[in-house]
Amino acid sequence: MDAYYNCLNCMNKRVRILTIDGKQYEGTITDVDRKNVYLKTERNGRVQTSAFYPYGYGDQILTLSLFTLLAIALI
Repeated sequence: MDAYYNCLNCMNKRVRILTIDGKQYEGTITDVDRKNVYLKTERNGRVQTSAFYPYGYGDQILTLSLFTLLAIALI
């Protein structure tokens, strides 16, 4: 539950998120529910979006499980 409230406090702010598997994500938290945080990334160039459409351009929304969050830092 702490991750949920931390994400709510960081809503609409630019953050860096570290997950328990060691991955880092940067972006703006756009939404939070009881299971997930939704992070709008700001990338230029090609990014992987799905198995069916392997490359996209620009911003994308990542859905991260609150269970996998290790740390959130404002940047």
